[in-house]
Amino acid sequence: MPKLVIVESPTKARTIRNYLPKDYRVEASMGHVRDLPQSASDIPTELKGEKWSNLGVDVENNFAPLYIVPKDKKKIVKTLKDALKDADELILATDEDREGESISWHLLQLLQPRVPTKRMVFHEITQEAIQAALKNCRDVDQRLVHAQETRRILDRLVGYTLSPLLWKKIAWGLSAGRVQSVAVRLLVQRERARRAFRQGSYWDLKAQLTVEAGQFEAKLWTLAGQRLATGNDFDESTGQIIAGRQVCLLDQQEAEALRDRLQTQPWQVKSLEEKPTTRKPAPPFTTSTLQQESNRKLRLSARETMRVAQSLYERGFITYMRTDSVHLSQQAIEAARSCVEQMYGKNYLSPQPRQFTTKSKNAQEAHEAIRPAGNTFRLPQETGLSGAEFALYDLIWKRTIASQMAEARQTMLSVLLEVDNAEFRASGKRIDFPGFFRAYVEGSDDPDAALEDREILLPALKVGDRPTCQELAAIGHETQPPARYTEASLVKMLENEGIGRPSTYASIIGTIVDRGYAQLVSNTLTPTFTAFAVTALLEQHFPDLVDTSFSARMEQSLDDISNGEVDWLPYLSQFYRGDRGLEEQVKLRESEIDPAAARTVALEGLPAKVRIGRFGAYLEAEADGEPIKANLPKELTPADLDVQRVETLLRQKTEGPDQLGTHPETDEPIYLLTGAYGPYVQLGAATEEKPKPKRASLPKGMSLETISLEQAVGLLSLPRTLGEHPETGRRIQAGLGRFGPYVVCDLGGGEKDYRSLKADDDVLTIDLDRALELLAQPKKSRGRGKEPIREVGLHPDDQAPIQIFEGPYGLYLKHGKVNASLPEDEKPETISLETAVAALAAKAGQAKAKGGRRSTGTPKSGETKARTTKTTKKTTTRRTTSR
Repeated sequence: MPKLVIVESPTKARTIRNYLPKDYRVEASMGHVRDLPQSASDIPTELKGEKWSNLGVDVENNFAPLYIVPKDKKKIVKTLKDALKDADELILATDEDREGESISWHLLQLLQPRVPTKRMVFHEITQEAIQAALKNCRDVDQRLVHAQETRRILDRLVGYTLSPLLWKKIAWGLSAGRVQSVAVRLLVQRERARRAFRQGSYWDLKAQLTVEAGQFEAKLWTLAGQRLATGNDFDESTGQIIAGRQVCLLDQQEAEALRDRLQTQPWQVKSLEEKPTTRKPAPPFTTSTLQQESNRKLRLSARETMRVAQSLYERGFITYMRTDSVHLSQQAIEAARSCVEQMYGKNYLSPQPRQFTTKSKNAQEAHEAIRPAGNTFRLPQETGLSGAEFALYDLIWKRTIASQMAEARQTMLSVLLEVDNAEFRASGKRIDFPGFFRAYVEGSDDPDAALEDREILLPALKVGDRPTCQELAAIGHETQPPARYTEASLVKMLENEGIGRPSTYASIIGTIVDRGYAQLVSNTLTPTFTAFAVTALLEQHFPDLVDTSFSARMEQSLDDISNGEVDWLPYLSQFYRGDRGLEEQVKLRESEIDPAAARTVALEGLPAKVRIGRFGAYLEAEADGEPIKANLPKELTPADLDVQRVETLLRQKTEGPDQLGTHPETDEPIYLLTGAYGPYVQLGAATEEKPKPKRASLPKGMSLETISLEQAVGLLSLPRTLGEHPETGRRIQAGLGRFGPYVVCDLGGGEKDYRSLKADDDVLTIDLDRALELLAQPKKSRGRGKEPIREVGLHPDDQAPIQIFEGPYGLYLKHGKVNASLPEDEKPETISLETAVAALAAKAGQAKAKGGRRSTGTPKSGETKARTTKTTKKTTTRRTTSR
């Protein structure tokens, strides 16, 4: 009889099957086979009347969880039970972390095996690792199972107790979470700081100097013995120099006068300093640092990084990707050092094998850092990988190799020059030995930071040298507000504060974006009005739950429970029950919270209130005693809302939109409006005879303040015909759609071939030749022209494939022309065919039921107002921005 091995995913099953004897059968559980109920329909009939059933945890019965088999997992469980009937041994080979241990325990509870059962663990899928794991099986670790269960129960108590309160007081569909709400608050706090920021300005001088040996640059350092002010000397809340700072602040007039005075003065080298330093390589990747560096260097989201890493692990390319450890096994160190010696030579090896110490208290040193799998490391170009998989493997390979390389040796150079009563400083860096820089240089969250492996060389100088000043420029600077969080910097902050576990950061950030708490704009996370409202409510009524220190202590308590140092039941009881418990506090606060106040977003300095409504955020003000409401565009965030924008939106609502001019052919007015989906132009007013006048959205880079009448006429003429395809005679047009400007060729029979325009193309001026050039290029549209992440199966209605793709808004399912977001709590590796079919059916039903788009601010006949154009004369000076 065969031995049955159960893993989580089909990919992992296929890989591990290659390394097991022929009498082993490998099946996939497709992730968790049991979980707490997700909806009322999941609750067993006999329990529906229980008060606690919707919570899924019986708080009166020692917080006993209610586990159910989801509908889409029943078929999988049956398959596993049938396979077990023919087996003489069961081997549970799920992942080695808490989640994996929990899956194994749930499988035991469901399958109730009557044959010997073993727990097999490994952190890489290679021949050697699997053979070693088979010889060293153990029992399911109940301590790990209990640790995971406690976290799951606590997260359910927080989410399912607070979320309904948010639905009642702010808007339906919102969610709160133990870690999620703290992360959202961090984003909101940073945005508040940006709104409160007051800009300061300062000037300095920069000199271009020459000596016989070459040129170099120096900046003003002191004037009359006093250090020159820099951006770090300003108070962000006032835009003024911090009280007590003894610095010299120059304005433009003073800087230019100083420049004119110093230009004729002699320069002399006052002192030289050379300071040798060494740089050690960063440790190998943990889950957190991999997410950070992947976001900085590859622009991959945390969620996408984990998806790609999971694929690499399951196919045997890297070790397990959920780890807090920076430890490397002896075989990994030897493999890395062998690569270094072969590729760079012995002198690039660290003198002794380098081992790193894990800072995380709860990390297990038996686990390893993320590294290439195996006793020898495959070179990236030898893997056959491509795209994101190649880029991520290359990053992991380089970081691991660099960890065993010699330190980089460099010399920091500093030259002080004097001219009259001023001192200038020139700084440089000389790399004496690159060491690990040859393989890897760590990224930075500061986009203006210089890379560590870049030299800044200065010519040979000595004290007393008299360089010649070729150019002396007065440079103006403005202080910058605190930078918004990127995914990388948010992950780093959460880890530094001890909030949540790195293995959950990807899903938490994904949820924040999916639920509309933040928008991902140019790789930064910008909080929305909803985030502001929810955070304000939680701060006022449940401050502990969004306090970073309290959340860190809670995380530590959960770690203590997993280590057996704290008893889980008293902890949960204290947190949830009693007069000060969450359950009672929510009941008490519910009557105190005024929904109107909770839906109001407090933003200082605006002539209107911002409120959260059923369909999003809107403005509310009064004019002549009458209330005025104006919807805010969906892409508008608190960061972008200023007095001018508020006044424009309210004016459009009361007086009608601004009129840009008159259409040269129809003599109809052209209006400028802002709707729920952003700015657009409109031809004529809405009347009973013409309720839907012609409209055109403004493309990226064009604004209501800068658009010309000619451009507006061009946009309203779209789509415009460019000509016919020389081979087919079919019509080719240029137009503007949901995903931006495009060209399209009519293929006949209702089929069309689209191509997006490139950044340098203009939809208003593109010609037929350029359109043909674009149409000849491979297609790169949503869900087409790229490889699917996974094929779920064939749709039962038409036998066409259902596939999963990575799109601009996250993972989605595709069947024919229907796209549906991946359901919440589902993973691309484990989603079943039944769940995918149901999600696609629901999406198709929504599309049929959808009505026309509603617009705000549409002008009626007679409600127009001509736009007044102001011309402002500007004086431009040479300026750089200092962070």
